[in-house]
Amino acid sequence: MKLGVVIPCYRQERHLARTVTALERAFEGRDWRGALVIAASDPRSADAASRPPLSERWTVIAPPVSAPLTPGAARMLGFSACGGDWVLFVDADVELESAWVSRAIGAAEAAVAAGIPLAGLGGRIEEWFEDGSGGTRRGSDDMYRVGASDRDVAYLATLAFYSREALTRAGGYDARLQSEEDFELGLRVQRLGLALRSIAPLAARHWSAPRPSFAELSRRWRTGLCFGQGQVLRLYLGRPGLGTLLRRQSLYLATLAMWALGLASAAWAAASRDPRPFLGWCAIPLAVLALMSVRKRSARLALHSLLTWSLNGLGLVVGLFRSPSRASIGAGGPA
Repeated sequence: MKLGVVIPCYRQERHLARTVTALERAFEGRDWRGALVIAASDPRSADAASRPPLSERWTVIAPPVSAPLTPGAARMLGFSACGGDWVLFVDADVELESAWVSRAIGAAEAAVAAGIPLAGLGGRIEEWFEDGSGGTRRGSDDMYRVGASDRDVAYLATLAFYSREALTRAGGYDARLQSEEDFELGLRVQRLGLALRSIAPLAARHWSAPRPSFAELSRRWRTGLCFGQGQVLRLYLGRPGLGTLLRRQSLYLATLAMWALGLASAAWAAASRDPRPFLGWCAIPLAVLALMSVRKRSARLALHSLLTWSLNGLGLVVGLFRSPSRASIGAGGPA
């Protein structure tokens, strides 16, 4: 079986050496080719100098874009360049586990031999944090809550091993989305009657700055990651799958409704010169913060949760009306 590997990289150059080293080790002795796609250069580093040494198996794709490529556009550029009957998409801040790769390749080969309609494989990903001083600590032991045993899943994210035939048939990642491209692809794959599975053992470790953080909220807005929720809803208006997407965004929609009610109560209080409607509404966010403080055991984390829901809700509204720039889309949406 010929294999392809795609690493989309958007300002994650500092993690690339770890990612590439783990990947080369996991694929040692196999027939594979890789594509490293630089979605946008990190202005804090020199492009080529910030990358680790790469073997002749790699093709580096660094289009001169005026805006960062969307996640889907970067992945599909790499997909078209790397070849392979099965293609591994791995983010540039992910450290792959060799044992999982061996099992995933074996499972893919077995599915092909048995004629099983398997589209892709993923696995459990541990979360690890690096602070500015070089210290590390472990976060969640299961970022996507897939569990430690084999099971079917709705979508694959951060690490995805796809059949080229299945991904092509589904239309590939949608380049029109600034986020939610993984979940949206999962909807199309499942409509074709194909399976996505998470398999044991541990698949990878994901490295990032400590989270949750308030700085991360600002980054998600600046990069447009919080706009994808609205963009995907716009694409699915009047189409099967809209209900699933609305349920997925229900927390953000409920937060929007809460703030809309607050604005309405403030307007009513101002018009009637009676502050009681607005004061009554204030009990709602205060109750949410109190409940989350108990659940998170931290008032700071409770505030972070409410701000996260609010930011994503506002991003959803913006995404309904704003598409990513043509430069960041590249080849466009799925067929």
